[in-house]
Amino acid sequence: MEIAALVAWVVTALGGFVLLFRWIAGGGLRGQQTGETRFPAPLVFGHFLLAAAGLVVWIVYLAADKDGLAWTSFGILVAVALLGFTLFARWLPVHRAAPPATQDATAPPERHLPVPVVVAHGLLGATTLVLVLLAALEVG
Repeated sequence: MEIAALVAWVVTALGGFVLLFRWIAGGGLRGQQTGETRFPAPLVFGHFLLAAAGLVVWIVYLAADKDGLAWTSFGILVAVALLGFTLFARWLPVHRAAPPATQDATAPPERHLPVPVVVAHGLLGATTLVLVLLAALEVG
């Protein structure tokens, strides 16, 4: 269960990197000054940094086999999921506002995020959360 959680977390992180770089490349950081983005930079980078910190704690847990680290990792992951839901809730209206053909330079940075990656990232994140919980509970 622990290794499955690690694999799910790493694959989720790869999707997160794609989304982060697409948001930045689409003008996400510039959009902070102009108000073009619905994603505040602290929310985006908080989600990213907490997820990375939780992954590091999970890897240390795998090496040290200390139950407290598994629960710490789970707690961090819950916070990451809440930030992720917030990002998703802010992304959804932007995605619904215009058809994909309007992905031009004037579109908000969130409009440049590929839908399949957003969906896969969210589903894999939820899977990771469940796997980490099951591993912390020592199920399986």
